[in-house]
Amino acid sequence: MNSQKRTGLFLVFVLSVSLISVSVTAFFMADLYNRMQFRLLNNICESIIRELPEAEKTIPSVLKKFKNGQAADTRGTILTDYGYRQSDFAGYTRNYGLLSAAGGFLLGGILFLSAFWYRHKTEMLRIRALTDYLEHVNTGGTVLHLQEEEDDFSKLQDEIYKTVTFAYQTRDAALEAKQNFAENLSNIAHQLKTPITAIHLTTQMPELTAKPETAGQIRKQLERLTHLEEALLLLSRLDAGTLPLEQKEIDVFTVLTLAADNLQEVFSDAGVFIDIPERKAARLTGDLDWTMEAIMNLLKNSMEHTPAGGIVHCFYEQNPVYTQIVIRDEGEGFAKEDIPHLFERFFRGRNAKEGGIGIGLALAKEIIENQNGTICARNNPEGGACFDIRFYSH
Repeated sequence: MNSQKRTGLFLVFVLSVSLISVSVTAFFMADLYNRMQFRLLNNICESIIRELPEAEKTIPSVLKKFKNGQAADTRGTILTDYGYRQSDFAGYTRNYGLLSAAGGFLLGGILFLSAFWYRHKTEMLRIRALTDYLEHVNTGGTVLHLQEEEDDFSKLQDEIYKTVTFAYQTRDAALEAKQNFAENLSNIAHQLKTPITAIHLTTQMPELTAKPETAGQIRKQLERLTHLEEALLLLSRLDAGTLPLEQKEIDVFTVLTLAADNLQEVFSDAGVFIDIPERKAARLTGDLDWTMEAIMNLLKNSMEHTPAGGIVHCFYEQNPVYTQIVIRDEGEGFAKEDIPHLFERFFRGRNAKEGGIGIGLALAKEIIENQNGTICARNNPEGGACFDIRFYSH
């Protein structure tokens, strides 16, 4: 049964109920009118007999003729001649008629509103059932099969169920593809280990060590391959969700200091300084080692874009909602067209340093986001690039 037929049946039901209420009202009004007419005639007869006792014999015979339909239909105007009108004898009848009409209208209205309320309640229950179903799906629950009902929401229910089922299938396919991608990255990284080890051994041969320039170039490329292999392994673990991240309280100043200490030699070679002023104690919940790894990648990126003699500034603070860490440099800043892509894997911006593989910022972002954090990059109005990190409390 389609929705148009159901709507038509509902309207027919409401109309039927209304007609029944009108018919019942008309019946009661007719009965009431007859009773009022009988009472009025009885009062008139009693009054006549009281005033004229001799009329007691005449009145029954006249009434009998009217009862048997034998009385002539006289359309006289005796009451009018006496100065009376029809409304003069209909006072009570009118009041009872109006009361009956009001009762009938009220009864019809109640029945109509009851039918409308029942339909509305049924629709709200169906809407609530569909809403609860979607909430259950959105909170990660399993796909439940809704009870099939033939109503106006049947088609909507079918489409919702199809959409949810398709979404679950798409999610499962995406998770499987992500798992396969992580496994492929891991396999590639492991396959790189063998040739890198072999090349390391080769560089130690006498004929190569006699040529410092050649050996230096090979070692440089080996370091780059080693870093790529380590980064691929880390990315595969992040994608597969197998990277163990502890959830402990960490002092922010300690994290920044340890990260700076590990990069001290690199910063010294570049002639760049790190400024980490100690402020009011601030803490975040996360893994000390991996958070430090993410901070080191950001510090190194800032150092690479800061001219010799410049400073990389670190700032942190905490509020009830999140702990914020800001890292900014004194370089030329990011190219505007690069900002939306800075955290993409293997992306190298216009001002990227030669020799990089474009994976450090992506790793930092992955580690931070896996610890209930966010990171964004922007240019400072006064110059230089800036990374804004926020670790949320909840």
